[in-house]
Amino acid sequence: MSDTTGKFEELVKIVQRLRAPDGCPWDREQTNASLLPFFLEEVYEMIESVDNENWPELKEEVGDLLLHAVLQAVIAAENDHFTIEGSIKNINEKLVRRHPHVFGDAQADTTFHAKQNWEAAKHEEKNRKSRLDGVPVTLPALIRAQRLQQKASYAGFDWDKVEEVWAKIHEEIQELKEAQSNSSKNHIEEEIGDVLFAVVNLARFLDIPAEDALRKTNKKFTTRFAQVEEELKKRGKNVEDSSLEEMDEIWNAVKHHND
Repeated sequence: MSDTTGKFEELVKIVQRLRAPDGCPWDREQTNASLLPFFLEEVYEMIESVDNENWPELKEEVGDLLLHAVLQAVIAAENDHFTIEGSIKNINEKLVRRHPHVFGDAQADTTFHAKQNWEAAKHEEKNRKSRLDGVPVTLPALIRAQRLQQKASYAGFDWDKVEEVWAKIHEEIQELKEAQSNSSKNHIEEEIGDVLFAVVNLARFLDIPAEDALRKTNKKFTTRFAQVEEELKKRGKNVEDSSLEEMDEIWNAVKHHND
């Protein structure tokens, strides 16, 4: 038995012990559904550790996610739904089946073709009606938009050149301007959605995760705004006492220094 196998089996046994009648009250009362908010929190903590390139923290977060996966499987086994061995068997078989270019005779010389093989196999296995099926509606909107666009692209529905994507963005922005001048709020909302969707499409075309890009910009904005507040504090002022011109001057200085 490898050390990895031994450690994993130890984790499963610890979780089973925590779930035992004389185990931890908190762990014993958890259900598959009740764990979901905590699981999401762990996922976002892992995202932060990757963004910050904090590898010791990432090491810990990977362990936390493994714990949640094991907890879900142990609870499912208690209710005779499935076992963790069944989950591992499924993923092992799926990885081999959906990588025919690695474990079979299919060809995939590029990342796109490899993912195209995966999506085609997945569509056939699950007997789905649409190539867009299977993207969870609960995903954050930017992520879901990009996944829908990726699935359409793998099916052959895509632009040929980035210039065409830019043209679509400009078209949508013009339609938004027209809606803002002439239309109801509902139409403006629709056109804003179209602009955002088009920008996400550009991010996808350039192989940039739109959700990651916006998250990093949010972080940059909060950091710079905090520096503006700190500079105002040094001047004996706060944002309420300051003009937009003064705050903008500090913002530009902060931006120039950080760049």
